[in-house]
Parts: sequence; structure tokens; C-alpha cells
Amino acid sequence: MTNPPLLSPSPFPLLLRLLHLSRAPRRRNPTTGRAPTCTSRDRLPLLLPAAMSSASNTAPHSVVADPTTLARKIADIRAAGPTKLQVIADFDGTLTRYWYDGARGQSSHGLLRQGNEEYDAKREALYQHYHPIEICPDIPLSEKAKLMEEWWEKTHGLLIEGGLTYEAITKSVSDAAIAFREGVVELFEYLEEREIPVLVFSAGLADIIEEVFRQKLHKTFKNIKVVSNRMVFNEEGRLIAFKGKTIHVLNKNEHALDMAAPVHGNPGDPNGSMDDYSLVKKRTNVLLLGDHIGDLGMSDGLNYDNRIAVGFLNANIEKSLKDYSSAFDIVYLNDAPMHGVVQLVSELCP
Repeated sequence: MTNPPLLSPSPFPLLLRLLHLSRAPRRRNPTTGRAPTCTSRDRLPLLLPAAMSSASNTAPHSVVADPTTLARKIADIRAAGPTKLQVIADFDGTLTRYWYDGARGQSSHGLLRQGNEEYDAKREALYQHYHPIEICPDIPLSEKAKLMEEWWEKTHGLLIEGGLTYEAITKSVSDAAIAFREGVVELFEYLEEREIPVLVFSAGLADIIEEVFRQKLHKTFKNIKVVSNRMVFNEEGRLIAFKGKTIHVLNKNEHALDMAAPVHGNPGDPNGSMDDYSLVKKRTNVLLLGDHIGDLGMSDGLNYDNRIAVGFLNANIEKSLKDYSSAFDIVYLNDAPMHGVVQLVSELCP
């Protein structure tokens, strides 16, 4: 078997040309009288070079398992226009880099330090107990969902009991090993110019994510909404409650839109709201960004016409590539920058 073809760093126009070719009349087989067909087993994935990373001497690649289907989706979304498009993105390991200065970067939840070693240790003990349950494939989903909610609520209880302050959040983010992927700012600016909403879904804590936006990007975007667990602070800046229902790893989807709020300008403001639910739900074309196959569930609850799913496979590539390329339309490898997604969006909404 020959190697998959290597395309240029600008693959999406080529995919559209591929769609045009796929729609051209095909010559019938003179023996059978039927046009030859190509099944999914016959398709070879396309390896697409992504933009060079400043931290690497080689270009990371992306994989497109079914270029014809992807080309059709691009053409359909492009024809519908930007008013029909929304972007749904996971936060940790998707918008943020997986590696940071040669080591595993921190997550928005993992970076938090309460300033109380006893309660930090208690939260770590909960992680050690519940995380194996989270990743165990043998536990029924309904049972696992109850356990995940139990874990999250116990953790939130410890944050309140341990006296978490917004000052501790600010310091935790300042000290954290976390950074956005290269190209994220360009992506957000492009989408904001075209008034395309971005829903950032996370099972973590909205206030921490917003602080990461403030400290690491140094700017705000009016089109970005955070769908995550939101804290309520008193006048002294101490955590006293959580707002709304608990969002955990198994209910992180558009059913949780009532928790959405824009990225705030004021730290710790618990009263953000999203007034354009109906407008978002009328946007029936979706660009979904995630780093786990489970992130595909973020679009559950949305009746979409077209969805392009982009996956970031950051580690265990040889073991996971087959599953990822089957689940996602495009898979970016090796903690790739966001430049390829910017390029894709420029084709969807020129």
C-alpha cells in the first residue's frame, strides 16, 4: 500500500476542488453498467502538514480520514454563510497547549491552589479516588454520571469549606504552567469580526478560565461565552456558593447553555448572562474543537445541519490515531498550533 498523499500547507481549497471532481460525471464500467463505488475501507487518510511550531524542527501533521465528506461539509457551510455558524470548543488541551516548557501543562482545574494545604490534599485524594472511575470503560454511563456529579459536588464543597478566595485564583493562574496554543488569538479575532459566537465548554470552573483569558491573552472577546461551573463570591472575595446546576465531564453539552456567560471584565462577577440562546440555537452549522472523543458530545442537544469536528491528538498518537481519525473530520497531531483551524475558518467564512 502506498503512503497517503502529502498535501500543501493550504489543504482546504484543494478539498473543495476534490469535491468538484467527485461531483463530475463518472464513466460507467462497460462490463457492469454501474459506476464504480468507493467504500470507507477503500479510502486512505490524507496527511496534511500543519503550520510549523516554534518549538519544533519538524512540521506536525493533521489527518483527514474522508476528504470527500469534509469537502462537502466545507462547501455546505460556506454556502450557508457566517450567520448560520457557531463554534463549540473544549478548553483544556484544546484551546490550551498540552505541553508547556517541555512538561505536561496544567489544566484549569489542576492549577488551583486554595492557599490551604489541608484542603488541597483533600481535593487531590478525591481525584485519586474518582479519576479511575471516570476513565473506566466498564461502568455503565448512567452510574458513572451519578458518581461524577458526586465527585464534583464534594470538590465544590471543599472549595467553599476551605475558604477559597478570588485572590487565590488570581495567584494560582499567575503561577500556573498554562498557555494558549499559537493562533488562538487570530482565531478569536477572525470569528469576532464576523460575529460568529464561540461557546467554550468546560467541566472545570468558569472563573478560573476567565482569569486565564485575562492574564494570558490580555484582551476580551465579546463573542465568547463560557459554559462551565460558576462561583459566587461575597463582598470580601470569598467563595460562598456555586451558581446553577453542576456541569461535569458527562453533561458538558448544549443542554447546559443556561450556565453560559460571557467572559467578564470584572473578576469574580457571578451575574453574567447570555441573552442570545435562541440566536445560538438557530445557528445550525457547527465547528467543534476538542481533544477527547468524548468532546463530540458537546454538540448534543443541538439540531445541526452540518458539523465539522476537529480533534487535537496530543499524546499516545500511535495508539489513538485510528479511533480519533474515525471520530473527527480532521485530527491535528503533536500538540499542533491553531493555525490550521484559522485556515479552515477562513474557508468556511471568507
